Amino acid sequence: MNSTNIGFHIKRIREQKGYSQEFMSKQLNISQATYARMESQEIKISIDRLQKIADILEVDILSFLK
Repeated sequence: MNSTNIGFHIKRIREQKGYSQEFMSKQLNISQATYARMESQEIKISIDRLQKIADILEVDILSFLK
């Protein structure tokens, strides 16, 4: 699995949905700074958290790999 683009795809889908990083971070119960670091691939995203992000964005988790 090529994880180098996951953050990019999350950001792309989030922006298409019109959601802010602030909104996403609140939904995930994390700081906005931590969420930003996940999108920029500075920190790894666990599978559980990736599934939660997919649920919030109402997409299949595989959408982050395309």
